[in-house]
Amino acid sequence: MDHPDPTTAARAFLAEDPDPETRAELREILEDAERGDAGARREIADRFTGPLEFGTAGLRGRVEAGLARMNRLVVMKATRGLGTHLLETGARGGPDPRGRGVVLGFDGRHSSRQFAEDAAAVLAGLGIPVLLFPDPVPTPLVAFAVPRLEATAGVVITASHNPPEDNGYKVYLATGAQIAPPVDAAIAGHIAAAPPLDAIDRKTPAEAAPVGLRRLVDAADHTVEEGYLDALARAALHDPESTPLRIAYTALHGVGHRLVVRALARSGFVGVASVPSQSDPDGAFPTVRLPNPEEPGAMARVLTLAAETGAELVLANDPDADRLAAAVPAPGGGYRMLSGNEIGVLLADDAIEHADSGGRRKLVVTTVVSSGLLSRIARDRNVACRETLTGFKWIARAALEGEAAGQAFVLGYEEALGYTVGPVVRDKDGIGAALRLAELARFLKGRGQTLLGRMDELLVAHGLLHPVQWSVSLPGLEGRSRIRAAMEALRSRPLERIGQSPVVRTLDAAAGEETVDGQTREIDLPRSDLVTFEAADGARLTARPSGTEPRIKFYLELVGEADTPAEVGPARARLEEEGQSLRGALMGELGLA
Repeated sequence: MDHPDPTTAARAFLAEDPDPETRAELREILEDAERGDAGARREIADRFTGPLEFGTAGLRGRVEAGLARMNRLVVMKATRGLGTHLLETGARGGPDPRGRGVVLGFDGRHSSRQFAEDAAAVLAGLGIPVLLFPDPVPTPLVAFAVPRLEATAGVVITASHNPPEDNGYKVYLATGAQIAPPVDAAIAGHIAAAPPLDAIDRKTPAEAAPVGLRRLVDAADHTVEEGYLDALARAALHDPESTPLRIAYTALHGVGHRLVVRALARSGFVGVASVPSQSDPDGAFPTVRLPNPEEPGAMARVLTLAAETGAELVLANDPDADRLAAAVPAPGGGYRMLSGNEIGVLLADDAIEHADSGGRRKLVVTTVVSSGLLSRIARDRNVACRETLTGFKWIARAALEGEAAGQAFVLGYEEALGYTVGPVVRDKDGIGAALRLAELARFLKGRGQTLLGRMDELLVAHGLLHPVQWSVSLPGLEGRSRIRAAMEALRSRPLERIGQSPVVRTLDAAAGEETVDGQTREIDLPRSDLVTFEAADGARLTARPSGTEPRIKFYLELVGEADTPAEVGPARARLEEEGQSLRGALMGELGLA
């Protein structure tokens, strides 16, 4: 699709923008550009060459003026597009949004409440009732609320674990699962066709509430928060035990603290130690450089608290509480972080072993960039397993399809600290995952075992696989160009070996095909900018651009051998060294070193 000249688009944006702060910011950049400032011209091109698009988790970007940014105008146009799509779908016999409404929630970022109010005003202007959470809430609670309240859709304003300067716009349909193709494209078409802002009817709270177009969802309402906690409790895999387990927790200045503490207390965990300076929502995230538990240093305060309290399990949510990070005591002292793959495999193993499926075949879902260990476990234990593209919109779709075919979905996960513990929430659920992991750690402790010990047992039983993951941040237009160039290089000059093992399979999700031993065939995956190389020994490397940040991500998994749990640690250390060597060589070849 052709896009207007960036400067022309910037002036049109300026004429519509309702926010005085972003108007002033953009006006200054335009004036600098008109005076010949090359940096200002690049900035305009970066912000106005095409709109912000739905990625792996909706719209997400830096909060500032621009079509490719998050701001009040983009939020209102996006909501107009969503509302128009819902009305059009209802007119064709789908759920009627005017009768069932849209759930709307937001996190603790500085701009989130304003964006939520803007979205509510536009929906009410279309005659669509809004079920609005009045205070910041976890993303999984919004996803749970959509089917619970029988709404036709849901929106949550959040940028999850992104930097403080970012925000986002995530959409759920009536199932509580995120939108996926072709719905996202249909909504994008309506967004592009949205009229100028002064032609979009918006109702104030005072106008909307008396006519039933605005209702506040009380966070303590039994139908939502209590219903969510009840559902998690009913889905427990282990009965509460008397075995004590010391836990340290941090919400990383997000919205997870209250519900995590309540969920753990209901399951019999007492004396949970929380980092007080990080327990309340704060969009500035003052104690961390980045509010992502995967980032170096982000877990420093909770690990210090864990050492002070003798914690046996360390838990952390990201700011919207849809992800979970965890650490456990290391054999040599201190704490060892569990990777997303390890948490996912441990939770899946527990569900495979202990979930009540009512006689149906159990189903687990993972992604093409996550460890292949879960697929091996599922194969060895006669459990159904589906691999999807990265993103929980695909995991939820696979779970719903499996359930429709008579399977019992028990767990889905992706390596980036995202897990859904059964059908309670059709999206990442860092609160439910925290509860399940704590219950598993307590169950194992009562039997003289640990999470690390159980992980080693699984690697011995099903095969030693060791992931090595990394990403390269490349912001701006130049960064996008370098990401495209790297992906093109991988396609035009595909890897011939991974370590010493020859590549026998190449998958290109953008082309929708794979090549195995020289023979090319179509694959049953949605189109996506992703390439995978698989070696004869089972090692594989996948590369893809991030769907939420200006990064290119690499996922390498190497294969080793360990006949006993004692051999796992040394074998993984050797594979880690090999992986880092392969990483350095690949980054040099792609010009990303």
